[in-house]
Amino acid sequence: MYTDEDLNLAVKNGVFSATSVEEFRQLVSSSNGSSAVDEENFRLVGGFNDIFIVIACALLLFSSLWVLMSINESLGYLVFAALSWGLAEVFVLRRKMALPAIVLLLAFVGGVFAFTVSLFGIQSSYAVIFATAFSTLAAYFHWRRFNVPITVAVGTGTGLALLGSTVLSIFPDSAGFVMVTLFLCGCVAFVLAMYWDAGDTSRTTRKSDVAFWLHLLSAPLIIHPIFSSLGVLDGNESLSNMLLIVLLYLLMTMVSISIDRRAFMVSSLMYVIYALTSLIENYGGVGYSFAITGIVMGASLLLLSIYWHAVRSVFVQRLPERIQGYLPVIKRR
Repeated sequence: MYTDEDLNLAVKNGVFSATSVEEFRQLVSSSNGSSAVDEENFRLVGGFNDIFIVIACALLLFSSLWVLMSINESLGYLVFAALSWGLAEVFVLRRKMALPAIVLLLAFVGGVFAFTVSLFGIQSSYAVIFATAFSTLAAYFHWRRFNVPITVAVGTGTGLALLGSTVLSIFPDSAGFVMVTLFLCGCVAFVLAMYWDAGDTSRTTRKSDVAFWLHLLSAPLIIHPIFSSLGVLDGNESLSNMLLIVLLYLLMTMVSISIDRRAFMVSSLMYVIYALTSLIENYGGVGYSFAITGIVMGASLLLLSIYWHAVRSVFVQRLPERIQGYLPVIKRR
């Protein structure tokens, strides 16, 4: 399987011309009936060998952890993190394997987090603060060495977790303040995602992959505090609340279409399904409200997927030109 990054490398090394690669992309887009920009491509699995390597790495890592933790907990986590880095030297830096890169990154950062917590003790109020701080540094050094796209999102997540744990230690009994902090953290992640997206509006480089993972991080951080403040999952099923949730979902759908990222729609789907189910059940008296909601939402999302490019064109063309410059390009047909 060849990615846009591989094609860009071929152009850089003179194997293909930039014109021929662009013509190839246009051919693939026309044969698929969808613009490559709108597909949100990102590299996850290069082949079954990726899965094979991940299984082997997991066996080695967790078996080593199990054996060493019987001797010393901190030693077990330290070796776990060191092995994750060492395996990445082979399968990420040399072999350029996608799925192992993601798994080994998470294993390394998670190992650093667990190692730090084990040093301070789980009961220590500073354990999580220091663990998230060292995890953020670990993600930074991993990015400098391996350039795995998800690393930026992981590092941003641990950095925001550092901020959140610090706020929680200062205001331990203020749940509302924590929710505000989560929302602001989500906004920061979203801005970073848009920064990376703006650097590759054609979505043919690694920057687009980085932005994808950042959007996946930012969406739940933004959406959960909003819906949680409405008491959606706490039994607050008033008609006004349910209608407000549906309106918010429509707004998030507009944002998703404009930036050409489906993360917001997916991350808030649970809330809107719950809201519509409650509306139908409480005000429609239908016993199979969940099934009806599933039919309505499933059909709507499939219809939107079919006409995604056309709907995006309508939305984006009505935005100011300055804003359009930061959004993924609209391919003319």
